[in-house]
Amino acid sequence: MIEYMKAWQCIGCGKLDGPQDCIGICQDRKVELVYASDYDELSKQLAVVQADIAALAAQMRQIANTTPRNGEWERSYRALQDRARHALEVLAHHTEQ
Repeated sequence: MIEYMKAWQCIGCGKLDGPQDCIGICQDRKVELVYASDYDELSKQLAVVQADIAALAAQMRQIANTTPRNGEWERSYRALQDRARHALEVLAHHTEQ
């Protein structure tokens, strides 16, 4: 689960402050932050890409592990082509979004 830090951001300079009172030992350090909405959007996109990779890897495993019966190589090859075309269509659909 993702935890979010609640903070105050200055509308002028952009400085971020946490909700805690300073106890006198603080030191400012440079940090890099992203907006939670940007992070959430990228997380969704990553999930789609990971699903695409898993589907394509399954297709590759099927190609690598399929041995056609004697005299059936062309039928097997054409079936694998059809499945690969379908996987590419799904991938293209995800890329368009």
